Amino acid sequence: MKTKHILFIAIVCCIHLCHFASKAQQPFSYDTNKLYLVKKYNGAEFLGKIKFYDARELLLATETIGEVYIPKHEIKEIREVNPEKYMEFDGEELFASRYFITTNGLPVKKGDNYILWNIYGPDFQFGIADNFGIGVMTSWAAIPIIATAKYSIPLGKSTNMALGALLGTGSWAFPDFGLALPFASFTFGNRRNNLTLSAGYGALFYSEERYNPVTGNNFDEQYSEGRVLLSIAGMAKISPKFSIVFDTFISPWGPQKTYTEWEPVDHYDPITKYYINTTYTERKITEQSPNLAIIMPGIRWQVDTDKAFQFGFTGFYFDNEFVPFPIPMIQWYRKL
Repeated sequence: MKTKHILFIAIVCCIHLCHFASKAQQPFSYDTNKLYLVKKYNGAEFLGKIKFYDARELLLATETIGEVYIPKHEIKEIREVNPEKYMEFDGEELFASRYFITTNGLPVKKGDNYILWNIYGPDFQFGIADNFGIGVMTSWAAIPIIATAKYSIPLGKSTNMALGALLGTGSWAFPDFGLALPFASFTFGNRRNNLTLSAGYGALFYSEERYNPVTGNNFDEQYSEGRVLLSIAGMAKISPKFSIVFDTFISPWGPQKTYTEWEPVDHYDPITKYYINTTYTERKITEQSPNLAIIMPGIRWQVDTDKAFQFGFTGFYFDNEFVPFPIPMIQWYRKL
């Protein structure tokens, strides 16, 4: 390689090094009137306005816990956020968008991923974009498998709306079973204290094997039924670590189900002097499913910024009768 080529490459490298060095020496530029999300290496997140920032620490003014000093070496990321999408957000309340079984209108942000361990199985949730999350829940036997999606719409400083849906299948054990549940939720309050009203329509699709005594064959009869589903849920912070959680799942009236039955027609045999069955009469029977309500009061312990434990009791109101459920609702939240 010629000397002039080597010299040219050396000059270019020096220019790039000087450029990067000058950028590295430039202090972080911030606006005291704008909102910033500060993320620490341990996963903790704080939302507020930067009042002071130097080589040692950052002073952040939050709306929920006041001013917070954060050492510079603990800061992983600082980014400006849209106040409308991160209203009163505090990273300590990562799991505030969930109760026991229902969700609410509070927004999620991109990267808000967590797993909810239940006694009956896991529930995975992923924030794939600001205000939009998807998930999947199932049992330990993978029966059923239910996909979820939710999009949050801020309506005001303390009002949020969410539109979502659940789609499920009976998977390997019941491939003919399916469910669909579109819903809407309205949440009043913030991530520490809130009340949510939800409404949706749950539809089930399944088949049952039945026997036709006329032909002597079994056959699959297809069914589809749906019912209106309502929910009143809420959360109240009673200490820095503990919250009261209340959840319900209400179906005030059940769907009608129509199925086929064959009634035997008996004839008297004068020879044997007995009634014998010789023919069948086919008829359709329609039944009304009973009303249903599930009530779940409990308490949540926020262990730290990425862990929480939830404990509650479950009661059923079925067919105008209250039935307590002896097994408590136990759940573990973990950030992914």
